Amino acid sequence: MPTPSGFVPPASVAEFAALARAVLPAHVWDFVDGGSGAETTLTANRAALDRVAVLPRMLTGVENPRTGATLLGREQSMPVAVAPMAYQRLLHPDGEVALAAAAGAAGVPYVLSTLSSTPIEEVTAAAGGPVWFQLYWLRDRGLVADLLDRAHAAGCTALVVTVDVPVLGRRLRDVRNAFALPPQVTAANLPGGRDDLAHVGTPGVSAIAAHTGAVFAPALSWADLAWLRARTPLPVLVKGILDPGDAVRAADSGVDAVVVSNHGGRQFDAAPATATVLPEVVAAVDGRVEVLLDSGVRGGTDVLRALALGAAGVLLGRPAFWALAAGGRPAAEAALALLAAEFRDALTLCGCADPAQARQLRTVVGG
Repeated sequence: MPTPSGFVPPASVAEFAALARAVLPAHVWDFVDGGSGAETTLTANRAALDRVAVLPRMLTGVENPRTGATLLGREQSMPVAVAPMAYQRLLHPDGEVALAAAAGAAGVPYVLSTLSSTPIEEVTAAAGGPVWFQLYWLRDRGLVADLLDRAHAAGCTALVVTVDVPVLGRRLRDVRNAFALPPQVTAANLPGGRDDLAHVGTPGVSAIAAHTGAVFAPALSWADLAWLRARTPLPVLVKGILDPGDAVRAADSGVDAVVVSNHGGRQFDAAPATATVLPEVVAAVDGRVEVLLDSGVRGGTDVLRALALGAAGVLLGRPAFWALAAGGRPAAEAALALLAAEFRDALTLCGCADPAQARQLRTVVGG
């Protein structure tokens, strides 16, 4: 059925991939779709979720479940946030503004990347809903402090610090394509000239990797996280946790949530699938902090799977990117509406009145 804007969505959230691939240049599609190395972890994320079977409950009398859930103490329309993704104007001229506005209209948080192609202030002004700021740790501590101050002043409601990128994973598609940013797409939150390397195409080199290697600090430590926790009054999420011991230490550091993530298979290519380690992380933190799942989510059934495995919610990455490419804000709104419908159907079929009941469901892995 067409949306009010005239955009005709596909039958499922996952099918936005084909729409995006049809309109994007091949090298941009590879940048969005690709993983690191042999893309083993990228493939494993999806396979692990597919192996999670959920035992539905019968005769519960549920007719119209509510999808709303609390994340970081605030009610959202569903237990979902749009994941941080860099350089969104690569996919559509409206970029981050369009996707943030779509998230706001859907009633879910939008996570804005440090490497946004639109300044923080413009995105928060257009969002119409909560914006969480994602922080990459930079060599310039003064610039980190400036980004924190800007995010707070602009009205961001949480801070997501990404800890799994000491260096950029070796993404072979980008290396083969000698991928570089076009002139009109910049790292808008960094001072002028700080992203020059990202625009220099060199055979056999990813310009994105060259740029991040120059500006990212590779030796992020627990002491830095403690400095960050003391520096900001905002709730802090640590994204990129896989080992339960790291999750416990993050909780000890006073953060509010951990995001079980392997960066969508774009960093360490021998990392486990996130759905595989999620239950161990949930058990290890024992309710001290919220646990969210990132990497591999492709639809509403995956949201329910994550809840049944113990997560408080999920980050939705590539499908939101695909929808932005397919048709800007209208397509992104359609994708999030479709995700909500898929999630509501999954709750109904499992006899759950709300996401809290979904977290009580049993799972069978491999079944």
